[in-house]
Amino acid sequence: MSWYSFRPYVSVAERRRQAAKAAQKMAKGGRSLAPVQPAGRAIATTFWGKSWCDNLESYSDYANRLPRGRSYIRNGSVIDLQIAAGKITALVQGSSLYKIGIEISALPKQPWTEFTSRCAGKVTNLLDLLQGRLSQEILQEISTPGRGLFPAPKEIKLSCSCPDWADMCKHVAAVLYGVGVRLDEKPELFFTLRGVDVQDLITSASVTATTSLTGAPADTAIADADLSALFGVELEAASAAPAPPPPTTKAAAKSPVKRTAKSSAKSSAKPAAKPAAKPPVKSPATAPAPGKPKPSAKPKAMAKKQPAPKAGAKKTKPTAP
Repeated sequence: MSWYSFRPYVSVAERRRQAAKAAQKMAKGGRSLAPVQPAGRAIATTFWGKSWCDNLESYSDYANRLPRGRSYIRNGSVIDLQIAAGKITALVQGSSLYKIGIEISALPKQPWTEFTSRCAGKVTNLLDLLQGRLSQEILQEISTPGRGLFPAPKEIKLSCSCPDWADMCKHVAAVLYGVGVRLDEKPELFFTLRGVDVQDLITSASVTATTSLTGAPADTAIADADLSALFGVELEAASAAPAPPPPTTKAAAKSPVKRTAKSSAKSSAKPAAKPAAKPPVKSPATAPAPGKPKPSAKPKAMAKKQPAPKAGAKKTKPTAP
């Protein structure tokens, strides 16, 4: 078919009937299809899906062909869409069934490394990243055209089996919008498509947090001059030489190590001191009965008897004092 020939118009109802028939035929052959259709009037509703579509619409190269693609994605013409690393394949039901192939260049290493460095410590977990629950600063870093993570037109190669001479035909445009719908469902496919590992962002955040905890502490030491001013004293320099020891006598200088060893041996040879004896406990039998006077500790001294005079001895008179 020549480039100026056009296929006859096919209504939306007829395209849907043909799409269902093609899907049934492929299912019998063992191929399962993954159709794409927005849930409502909005093509995409999450951060990743909307940012993908906004990125497409920001380039004037695609401006003329995108409106027809929106009508195709809304009426269910994209009956199959597969996303792999750097590649998108799809089937679109138009006047015939067309095959679409789109190649997306992998994100260069340097921009990806710079991006992870800028986001270090700001992307703390994978769930927040995939759901777009990040700060406005990070969201802007991701979605800024020409600087963020979304591809520019020069990084996208388009092909379609339809006879349209333009690279961006309505079928390709429908598939590109279909990628936005698919990213609403599985945002992790964006990183697969750009050929980068999403865990790099989380790892960079963990390394930053670990460095902040285990890195060199801040220089908070107080100088000697500050200490002197604080306490009003002068501190001696750490490198000052110690005072010389006092001179020792000749006797003390002789083998101090041996005497120390002998004295320690003697002290270790002495038996351990016996524990102090406990005072005796009085027996309760010797205690006085209650109500009776306590007997004196010592009996009264007996009067000393004079010796009897011997027989025949003269009595002597006592002399007056």
